[in-house]
Amino acid sequence: MTDPIADMLTRIRNAQMVKKSEVVLPYSSLKMNIINLLVKNGWLASAEKVEALTGKTIQKGVTIGRFATIKIKLKYNADGRTPKINHLERISKPGRRVYVSKENIPYVLNGKGLSIISTSQGLLTDKEARQNKIGGEVLCSIY
Repeated sequence: MTDPIADMLTRIRNAQMVKKSEVVLPYSSLKMNIINLLVKNGWLASAEKVEALTGKTIQKGVTIGRFATIKIKLKYNADGRTPKINHLERISKPGRRVYVSKENIPYVLNGKGLSIISTSQGLLTDKEARQNKIGGEVLCSIY
């Protein structure tokens, strides 16, 4: 796998299309930080790191292997059928990195959406990066 962030976003997108309640994906600290920002801003219900257990079954059909995973609970609107996330897009890709200065940080859906920016102070939302006057690499956008 060459782009684990794109893989994570695709797993979340696919799980919401089939109305799953949760998603399990391989753990990395970068993915966990992105997911924590999405939880903090209300796009996902919750997330937790599940430590590695060898061959233990934690639920019917879910076996945890040798590696740590992230278990994400997805969030749906009040009707329970439409997902909270309508659009999830990877902006900066391994073949084409997208960097922005502090003046050119994009607004997603006139501020109703969210973009995640990797800065020298860590991962920040577009609003936080504007407040701190820091540019960086635009990882993804969500609305």
